[in-house]
Amino acid sequence: MPGLSLIVPAADGARFYAALEAATAASALGRPARLFLQGEAAALLRTPVSFAGDAARRAAGQPDLASLIAEAMAMGVRLIVCQSGLALAGMTANELAPQVRAGGLVSFLAEAGAGDQMVVY
Repeated sequence: MPGLSLIVPAADGARFYAALEAATAASALGRPARLFLQGEAAALLRTPVSFAGDAARRAAGQPDLASLIAEAMAMGVRLIVCQSGLALAGMTANELAPQVRAGGLVSFLAEAGAGDQMVVY
């Protein structure tokens, strides 16, 4: 089954949340899913992970961003953070959760399957 490769190019928590929802839905359907946080988007994984929509999500019975990340990773969604983005955010790979890996756009694209869908959020 073709995979789903998602790129989040900006530090926009709502877009990242939507991309995570798409990735978990694809994973639930048996499709491999990967997310690449490019550039400034790396800052979205600064601990403690949160975004402005967390309170509204919890009030609606939905997971907050940190919980959705954990759920996605438990489902096998791969999360890759731009190495240059980490530098832009003043972060290092050591500050990332163990399942998150640092990488570059070239390696992200090289790992995409021939039939994968590519979506930029």
